[in-house]
Amino acid sequence: MVFSSPIFLFIFLPAILVLYFLVGKKLRNILLLLASLLFYAWGEGAHVVFLLFSIFLNFVFGILLDRSKHKWSRLFLVLAIVGNLGMLAVFKYSGFFVLNFNIILSWFSNIQLSLSHIRLPIGISFFTFQALSYVIDVYRGKVKAQKNILDLGLYISLFPQLIAGPIVRYVDIQKQIKDRKLSLDLFASGVSRFIVGLGKKVIIANTIAQVVDNILVLSPGQVNFSMIWLAVICYTLQIYFDFSGYSDMVIGLGRMFGFELLENFNYPYVSQTIQEFWRRWHISLSSWFKDYLYIPLGGSRAGTYRTYLNVMIVFLMCGFWHGASWSFLFWGFYYGLFLMLERMGLGKLLDKLRRPWRHIYALLVIMVGWLFFRVETLSNAFGYLGVMFGIIRPQVTLTLNSYLNLKVILVLLVAIIFSTPLVQFSRNWLEHKVINHNGYIFKNLLRLIWLAGMMAILLISISMVASDTYNPFIYFRF
Repeated sequence: MVFSSPIFLFIFLPAILVLYFLVGKKLRNILLLLASLLFYAWGEGAHVVFLLFSIFLNFVFGILLDRSKHKWSRLFLVLAIVGNLGMLAVFKYSGFFVLNFNIILSWFSNIQLSLSHIRLPIGISFFTFQALSYVIDVYRGKVKAQKNILDLGLYISLFPQLIAGPIVRYVDIQKQIKDRKLSLDLFASGVSRFIVGLGKKVIIANTIAQVVDNILVLSPGQVNFSMIWLAVICYTLQIYFDFSGYSDMVIGLGRMFGFELLENFNYPYVSQTIQEFWRRWHISLSSWFKDYLYIPLGGSRAGTYRTYLNVMIVFLMCGFWHGASWSFLFWGFYYGLFLMLERMGLGKLLDKLRRPWRHIYALLVIMVGWLFFRVETLSNAFGYLGVMFGIIRPQVTLTLNSYLNLKVILVLLVAIIFSTPLVQFSRNWLEHKVINHNGYIFKNLLRLIWLAGMMAILLISISMVASDTYNPFIYFRF
């Protein structure tokens, strides 16, 4: 069950909202916890037991860390980390390690290890990192341990952000779990934010995703220069609108239930350096790695070369967190390398360039990075890269007309505009320059235009959801 599916939009969400506002305040957390477990079990079935195990494990270790003396607290923290990462390792990484260990074994003998296929529970990377942030913050004394297992269960399993983030920290939401106030304005802003996210996902991301898939299903020898550039540009926009759309829906759903969740994106494609990009893209993950890995490793306090090493370790782990493959590890290495280069002096050279050139540099690095992120094998990724930059020139007769039509072109133009703050700047300008000077009529006119826009997005999205089965969220796979 996904946010953009008919069963969620027309049955699950309306039913939970009605019950949420009917039950008393004391029962709302229990209702949301049950709804979250049902939401997860609907798609994952028996795998919900691992979510329950995560809740129980971290509840117990949170209590132990809160009550233990200093000499025992570090041991309990290590056990909590091993327990959380151990579950993640079994489900997500065991196949990768066995496969590569078998390759090494084949050099010396005919012995091969076998491993039954283990299906990855959706969202395990996200709720594991949330649980880790909780126990680590308890250990650090930033938060007190949650004494109510139901409230901790709600934090770990809250259905809006359960299966694809953003990674919500307990320190940011603990007061809201205990006491949150509902208001019509907050609910209305949540509805509009949800509709915006739904439009990003269904209208934009799903439309251009089909172009990407139709091209990248071909081998590097079957695509030409213009085709691969179209695929990379489309995927660059697809992954942004897919994941930022999901984050918008999460924030909107949170507001409907009284939660104020932090932003996860800040127009990353306006970045002029790769350092800036990672301050704007998937903010919750970037800040998680910074606070729970980079700084504990020493951050930038341990000298120049150690700083470079710390950056590389963090981004190798960031790549591996996204997936158990050499492609994701290389993707992490790729970004770690550019961040090191910018620290070494490339950043100072970029400062001397005009803004458009810095922007082109950042976009080019980002788009090449997305190629390694999207393509499953490194050999194919490098093959596509060769075609992109004219090193390889396959004799292909297909043209862009095979993949572009008026609908795709219009959606691409809309995507490019909305990937920048242009619309937000225009709205702010209207509010502060025009409405404040012309008063009531213009204010209500802008509200009417906004409402009409929301209704149009909702109706178009619903019609596309009803008629189209192509509806995956990219980050569900992580």
